[in-house]
Amino acid sequence: MTGDEAVADEAVGDDIEYGIDEQPPLGESVVLGIQHYLTMVGANIAVPLILADAMGMTDYPGVTARFIGTFFVVSGIATLAQTTFGNRYPIVQGAPFSMLAPALAIIGVVTAGGVSGQPSWEAALLQLQGAIIVAAIVEVAMGYFGLVGKLRRFLSPVVVAPTIALIGLSLFSAPQITAENQSWPLLALTLGLILLFSQYLDVKHRAFRLYPVILALVIAWVAAAALSVLGVIGSGHPGFVDLGAVANTQPIMPIYPFQWGMPQVTTAFVVGMFAGVLASIVESIGDYYAVANITGSGAPSERRINHGIGMEGLMNVFAGIMGTGGSTSYSENIGAIGLTGVASRYVVQIGAAVMLVVGFVGYFGQLIATIPDPIVGGLFIAMFGQIVAVGISNLRHVDLDSSRNTFVIGFALFVGLAIPAYMGNFESTIAFREAVGLEAFLAEAGVATPIEAAAQAVVDTVYIIGSTGMAVGGLAALILDNTIPGSREERGLAAWDRITEDDADFESFRDRWLARDDD
Repeated sequence: MTGDEAVADEAVGDDIEYGIDEQPPLGESVVLGIQHYLTMVGANIAVPLILADAMGMTDYPGVTARFIGTFFVVSGIATLAQTTFGNRYPIVQGAPFSMLAPALAIIGVVTAGGVSGQPSWEAALLQLQGAIIVAAIVEVAMGYFGLVGKLRRFLSPVVVAPTIALIGLSLFSAPQITAENQSWPLLALTLGLILLFSQYLDVKHRAFRLYPVILALVIAWVAAAALSVLGVIGSGHPGFVDLGAVANTQPIMPIYPFQWGMPQVTTAFVVGMFAGVLASIVESIGDYYAVANITGSGAPSERRINHGIGMEGLMNVFAGIMGTGGSTSYSENIGAIGLTGVASRYVVQIGAAVMLVVGFVGYFGQLIATIPDPIVGGLFIAMFGQIVAVGISNLRHVDLDSSRNTFVIGFALFVGLAIPAYMGNFESTIAFREAVGLEAFLAEAGVATPIEAAAQAVVDTVYIIGSTGMAVGGLAALILDNTIPGSREERGLAAWDRITEDDADFESFRDRWLARDDD
């Protein structure tokens, strides 16, 4: 490692209050763990609400509350599994946006034809479960058979930097930020408090350094709730807090495997969902590099990546069994690590255990659902801005005087924003099929059913991956960086080799228990 690289990595490490293997006191860990989870509640609630609305589940408030609670239970278990048995990074697991597009496509197809003998939401959800389970089994194989880890040798900082940056940039146009009726005062209050606590007052008191997110969220929520109770803002206002909905919730919700019925498997749906899984894998690898970078750790080894993706696959199978929309690594709490300096795996595990328990409590799900979108938008700006910076910081390893590198990086960032923006013109894969003329072409050609299904799967895959910015940009950078001539030093690979952990440095759960038995 060169002197400049050592200084840079040391600077990153100096910002960490609690390292990955450190254990803060239990009481402190509970608050810090809840804070990690509060950074992702917006997304972990948005996904089930979007799915529930598409399925027509929102007509059944009790079912919808239980559906949301299931997502938190799955998130808690998946996080505990990943941090204990998987890659052992302090990354929260939650509902994936990358698998949302194929899920909505499945729901659209099932509900469009009408369903007899059962509610449309139930029929759609059973098909969704089956597609997730089968697609996730393939993800398990890709991880534990080492197929995903082989990709690491083709990854350089030139590829990883725009991929991580696009994780953050993907939410710049989120409705919680850019909605037409946005409450800018409430968003500004949330964001301003986070900046005040984490950047200006962090040296004044340790609490501001450790708890900027939870402090800002609670203060902003109390302000919004008070204005709602006093009638200053009404039910149509984006900052309105509906406390009455919390009181009318079922206290305890029964959540268990196959609670909606036995999953159903349709081949075309599985293929479409697998495209979402691939996008999720690309995003997760970017998350692994981001958390390693932000904590001052070595870049993840091939073995760690394999264990991480393999465990994500297992938890996707579990998510399908429980009846949710899948599970993946979440970028939000990586941003929280950068703001708070708390990278403790133990803290994340404590937070996961808390979420697992409260997921069964109806009051909790409804209380979390009352957090107004402007507050969530303020969190997004702070969290994802941090992730963009983490991505860009990887460029310190590459030669930025090289026109080759600047072209690859600039091109990847541009197409990673432009292609998803274009795909946003289409509400679903069905609309995209119509736009490219697939249905009309197949009808005119009179092709056999298997060929028709394959053609639809290809178009659906293009739509799903094209809708995911980090997948588009990451794949573009991956192809260009490995085909355009460039030296290892120029691409940053030589520097990265010196800071990448060896496979032997990563101890899986099995390694640790075998070593304990030998002792």
